[in-house]
Amino acid sequence: MSELTFEQMLEESFKTIHTGEVVEGTVIDVKPDMIILNIGYKADGILTKAEYTNDSSVDLTSAVKVDDKMEVKVLKVNDGEGQVLLTYKRLAADRGNKRIEEAFNNKEVLKANVAQVLDGGLVVVVDEVRIFIPASLVSDTYEKDLSKYAGQEIEFVVTEYNPKRRRYIGDRKQLVSAKKAEMQKELLERIKEGDIVEGIVKNVTDFGAFIDLGGVDGLLHISEMSWGRIEHPKKVFKVGDKLNVLIKEINGSKIALSLKFDDSNPWKDAAEKYAVGNVVTGKVARMTDFGAFVELEDGVDALLHVSQIAKEHIEKPSAVLNIGDEVTAKIVDFNESEKKISLSIKALIAPETVEAKKEDEDADVVSVDIDAVIASEE
Repeated sequence: MSELTFEQMLEESFKTIHTGEVVEGTVIDVKPDMIILNIGYKADGILTKAEYTNDSSVDLTSAVKVDDKMEVKVLKVNDGEGQVLLTYKRLAADRGNKRIEEAFNNKEVLKANVAQVLDGGLVVVVDEVRIFIPASLVSDTYEKDLSKYAGQEIEFVVTEYNPKRRRYIGDRKQLVSAKKAEMQKELLERIKEGDIVEGIVKNVTDFGAFIDLGGVDGLLHISEMSWGRIEHPKKVFKVGDKLNVLIKEINGSKIALSLKFDDSNPWKDAAEKYAVGNVVTGKVARMTDFGAFVELEDGVDALLHVSQIAKEHIEKPSAVLNIGDEVTAKIVDFNESEKKISLSIKALIAPETVEAKKEDEDADVVSVDIDAVIASEE
């Protein structure tokens, strides 16, 4: 019986490996572009960065360290230079496929960081399996710009699993909708009309602003933003503003909000401030053919009728007044129930006019001695 040579004994001391086999290796060196492993074979295994992960931003020197144990899959036993080519990401993908299949069948909620933002949606990676979430399934509302999700951890469910076509579709929208429905229920059970709650401006439109009250949106209509007049909501509010708002009305899931708090109501003391006979000063806010509306303070306008602007006849208020002009007038009518106040400039100038007219009339009178006139005639 012949004895084995040292080379033969050394050869037999190494295990045999095959392409596609899963082996365990120990990291013996890490470079920026590759990992070298001892896999118990006569040649070391080479794991390139491209076969470690699909994420090009990963730093191999930070991801693994010497003496780490890794399970890898053999791609080639001999790459032509006597080296064994390995893959980690494909093994992870094989296992990831099973993981995704289980999640799909069990409708399990998965978590993953957004690896890529595309025009049409988001890409997340679970165990090296790329899952696409279409833009229409990212949220319960349309979002034109998805860039805010880059790198963010999100929850989703797998709604389509097709490993043959490598088609994996995720859905975040149904989770967002379900969470909002739950928050809405909790909020509606907690709040009531008349409550003052904190909210954040979510969106501003021409007719008002939508306020996030904590998963539920309420509408702050432009007419409820101030006791005074608001030219445009966007000139007053911007997205992200925090507000304390009054719950004005709850109708099912619809919530109407207001910033017209009772303690700031300008009509609260109006009966005293704007009693008939008082003289007030305000600015012309707007005009019509029949008169000018004078703003006495935020939320309190008074009508200065065209017939009460001057002692002479005026066709239209715009003939003598401009928007923004400051005018002083007397209050001639006050109707608190209808929130109507009437002004008159004429009422201020009329007494002077009457006195002046009387003086003019006295100046025209000639004093006559009747007895003297009769005597001269005789």
